[in-house]
Amino acid sequence: MYCTKCGSELKGNESFCTECGAPLQTKSSGRSASMQVKIGYSDRISDPAFSKYLKNTSRWSFIFSLILALIAIIGFYIYGETSNEMDNPQALYIGFGIAGMFLLISLYSTLSRKRSKTWDGVVVDKEIMKKSRQQSTGSGKNDYYIHYYTEYSVTIREDKSGKTHKLTAEDDDTQYNYYNIGDKVRHHGGLNSYEKYDKSNDDIIFCNACATLCDIKDDTCWRCSTPLLK
Repeated sequence: MYCTKCGSELKGNESFCTECGAPLQTKSSGRSASMQVKIGYSDRISDPAFSKYLKNTSRWSFIFSLILALIAIIGFYIYGETSNEMDNPQALYIGFGIAGMFLLISLYSTLSRKRSKTWDGVVVDKEIMKKSRQQSTGSGKNDYYIHYYTEYSVTIREDKSGKTHKLTAEDDDTQYNYYNIGDKVRHHGGLNSYEKYDKSNDDIIFCNACATLCDIKDDTCWRCSTPLLK
């Protein structure tokens, strides 16, 4: 068991933390013993299912990029053969250029995931902002409308470097309500997802692999079947 205020590990059934003196809860908000969620970062992150998920994600990303690349090459080749505006090999060269761009994006995405690191941090700010932007109707070059939306943001600061990261969502306050200022969180490298230290009072949990919203009572994500970190 861990203290929800200072994070110190407790070995007995104390009513108060031996480090900071904060009162302790021995049960999790009315849940039965079998449904209690451990306070602390889950060791389930070492489950092979996460490595398999990352491997499959990289493979499908490359396959999808390769399909788009082939479509671009074939499409521009056909355009060069049938259009009066551009001939081959000029059209084909453009197709190869676009195909290369798709493949580079896939490679960059894979390398970014591999380079990302695991670090601990804390939620330092939450903000709600009313925003607007121009959005095209798709019917004409100058035909657009003003789209109004609400942006919900959560700011997390790394413990060691002090660098901040902002999580944002439009017209969806689920993530905003999930985190509270002062929450300790861990960013998992490769997955680029966040795990909350204290999940004992939560009814929901985000899958750290695919970010799907799940019920805290579930053991695995209903979408990708990876273990939930609880």
